[in-house]
Amino acid sequence: MCCFSRPVKSVSDTKIFARFGAKGRQFLVYSMKLDAAEPLAMVLPIPVAEGAKETDLRFINLEKYPAFFEDMEAGFPVLIPLLNSVQSDYASAPAPALKVVQVGSFEASFVPTAKDFSRLDERFRLPPQSFDKLKGYSKFGFAVFKLKAGNQKVHPMAFEYPSSSPRLFFPTVHIHDGKVHDRARFDHDLYCQPTAEHRLKLLDWSESHGAAAQFMKMELAQGVVLHDEHCYKRTLAGRLGNTDTFVELQA
Repeated sequence: MCCFSRPVKSVSDTKIFARFGAKGRQFLVYSMKLDAAEPLAMVLPIPVAEGAKETDLRFINLEKYPAFFEDMEAGFPVLIPLLNSVQSDYASAPAPALKVVQVGSFEASFVPTAKDFSRLDERFRLPPQSFDKLKGYSKFGFAVFKLKAGNQKVHPMAFEYPSSSPRLFFPTVHIHDGKVHDRARFDHDLYCQPTAEHRLKLLDWSESHGAAAQFMKMELAQGVVLHDEHCYKRTLAGRLGNTDTFVELQA
């Protein structure tokens, strides 16, 4: 899910990479083109493990690798996009303020639970009524990025987190105008990478022509992408059901 703390003029060319890490953790990289009239926060709800603390999410600075997704795309043959629908599963006492960290050109914070938004700098908060609309997200955490105003391509935002989901998760629900619509316009390329331990059901995904090291700059990827494994791609385009995307593990 991609939520914004203020209205946006447009969001397009969204690209998301995800893979399983060690010990129940998942990596996520997110990029897009954004046109906003004022500074705002982008909020990515994620299925964090129960009891996750503020320090359990690790932000990864990819400022020096703005071409992360261009290089990822170079690993795939040119195909006609498949228009597939996605599948889905979605008050407080004073507390210390949540830490704000600099991650490349962003300020970012991890909000462990919805109630912890009261601990966040006001610039980053979602309206409290937003959570009344987000059915099924009561146990999610939130990665929050402060973005500048203007028409811009946002360099990849990356982090690793302890996940509660046995499936690979992509935040694809849209909330761009403060409302949760049943259907939304998708302009998304999703990428993933199976591992020896986590083999994925990828029947409707296209496979890269080689291992990631053949088309990615591994020294700049900082361990987000594995050297010897192939990557996979799925395109979501047009008006589709407004839900998050999960990829099942093979039995």
